Amino acid sequence: MSWNPALTPGCPDEIGPDAIETLIIPRARDIGGFEVRRALPAPKRQMVGPFIFFDQAGPAEFLTGKGIDVRPHPHIGLGTVTYLYRGDFHHRDSIGSDQIIRPGALNWMVAGKGVTHSERTSDAARQGPNGLFGIQTWIALPESHEDVAPSFEHHGKDSLPEIADQGVAARLILGRAYGETAPAKLYSDTFYLDVILQSGARFPLPTDHEDRGIYITEGSIRIAGQEYQAGQMMVFRPGDAITVQAGDAGARIMALGGETLNGPRYIWWNFVASSREKIEEAKREWREARWGEGQFDLPLNDRDEFIPLPE
Repeated sequence: MSWNPALTPGCPDEIGPDAIETLIIPRARDIGGFEVRRALPAPKRQMVGPFIFFDQAGPAEFLTGKGIDVRPHPHIGLGTVTYLYRGDFHHRDSIGSDQIIRPGALNWMVAGKGVTHSERTSDAARQGPNGLFGIQTWIALPESHEDVAPSFEHHGKDSLPEIADQGVAARLILGRAYGETAPAKLYSDTFYLDVILQSGARFPLPTDHEDRGIYITEGSIRIAGQEYQAGQMMVFRPGDAITVQAGDAGARIMALGGETLNGPRYIWWNFVASSREKIEEAKREWREARWGEGQFDLPLNDRDEFIPLPE
């Protein structure tokens, strides 16, 4: 599909650096030979639209037989978004979903009142050296839908709308942007895009969303003459017309945002909620481990272990 943003050549320079409301340098942490960079939540910014958690996973390389093993663990009050550039994940959850995700596809799991899932490198990938590089995010649910029944959707890359223009190739992962709508069911107005920019290419952010941000995964971009490198997130002032320009080596960015929620959320471990009471109830339920009798169960085909409640 062709898309013409109708930009004049000077557009990237028509805004000032103060259009960036918050610049976030993610915290890097090693989880056993595997690096994760967390951009959200940040000290000065909990959310961008409904996005409350943003992790860059990898890039990482594994030897034959090795990979990622995220044991079964619980969530409430959010939707998890998994999107990969390289490698795969085998997703299993307590509502019976069993799905391998590969680059360019979407896994969208709504935890609602409570769900448990695991994510592991697939058996096929472990047959030889393998790698992983991708982004995982959480979207906080509005209060009216915090307690919905859990659900899971998988959408292959061919089902996600593609938006193209000279030097720009974008895939709409979630929500709506530029007249396109992605297929996953959401509970708030949102947009989430994987954008590849050739050297010098310009990309305008949607103007019809309240909150907007960019995370650079590869290369660099320029905004009002200032260059920003991979591994940085920018959150923009509401209402400004924002266009970014790729650096000399091009860039790959994730553009995200949408409608803000009615207030901040409480976060504890893997739980997100509008009240501390919901968090405490989930903690108690997971500690008691009454699988299938209380709030949580274990994935049907991954029941031999789980991550205990942190103390």
